[in-house]
Amino acid sequence: MRVLLTGAAGFIGAATAAELGRDDVEVVAVDLLLPQAHGEAVRAAPPVGVHVLDTRCAGDWGYLLDGVDVVVHLAAMVGAGVSAADLPLYAGHNDLGTASVLAAAAERGVRGFVQASSMVVYGEGRYVCAEHGEQAPGPRSSEALEAGEFENSCPVCGGPLGWALVDEAAPLDPRSSYAASKVAQEHYATAWARQCPGAAISLRYHNVYGPGMPRDTPYSGVAAMFRSSLERGEAPVVFEDGGQVRDFVHVADVARATVAAALAVGDRPDGSHRAYNVCSGYPIAIADVARAVATGSSAVAAGGTHQGAALEPRVTGQFRIGDVRHVVASPRRARAELGFTAKVRPEHGLARFATEPLRP
Repeated sequence: MRVLLTGAAGFIGAATAAELGRDDVEVVAVDLLLPQAHGEAVRAAPPVGVHVLDTRCAGDWGYLLDGVDVVVHLAAMVGAGVSAADLPLYAGHNDLGTASVLAAAAERGVRGFVQASSMVVYGEGRYVCAEHGEQAPGPRSSEALEAGEFENSCPVCGGPLGWALVDEAAPLDPRSSYAASKVAQEHYATAWARQCPGAAISLRYHNVYGPGMPRDTPYSGVAAMFRSSLERGEAPVVFEDGGQVRDFVHVADVARATVAAALAVGDRPDGSHRAYNVCSGYPIAIADVARAVATGSSAVAAGGTHQGAALEPRVTGQFRIGDVRHVVASPRRARAELGFTAKVRPEHGLARFATEPLRP
């Protein structure tokens, strides 16, 4: 089997390339080495075997797709976006880049396409009122957030809403530049599968962490930011009350899920597109993410035991307008259809992450 892998030198891409190699898959590696994800040293001396190419110009290097069975498309501009000035970057790298890769793949006869999507396509998660059942709350007001009222309220009775698992049938509600671009990528994949014809899979990665993660940048994940604070001797800063619930999934599990999709897509019917949550299946509050990373950090300080004094997170009550309260994934579809179940529980993986090598 021959796979063209975009974003091959990135955080998830490098782990996926290694996992594909374990399955004796021939990998054609492509990466632009964007500065938002790669340090100067990597850009000056690209990894061996990686073609430094721009997905937006895929038509110029389509010869690399000759003999390819499946494209695994992980190249993207990531993160929520720092400001509206980032909009062209997301539209260019994610929308145009994906469309260009799909067009080149169709021209070269590729019939399988797997891509990285994201949990951000859901916007807010799924909520249930004890009295009125499932509800779709509106955006949280700045007045409520300033008053420390962080939970969503039932639009019928005003009572508290509890979170529930989000499955792939949930409506899409992008709330950032990145989220809008990921929804667009899914739509492009659907159109490509029908027009090509071929089969496509979009993997909605949840909060990915692990070795090789980028260091503290505006585009990094929160786990990396907590770790950076601890390395400076500072308590990790947690917004709101720390009770926001997410799913954190280890990069090794993400790579396994991605390879499972690449191996499965060739057996899917032409014209099909299917989305899957890629998650651990173990919800965790953001304050507990910070505590887990702090525990791993303190263990090293204590000589490898868990008797060091972990820095307790500093819960500030600060908030960002537009942040969602809870997004917790259902792992059922990926387990049933891809045979994927995560192996790393967040509390264990996040503690190890405290000392694992990061991307410079």
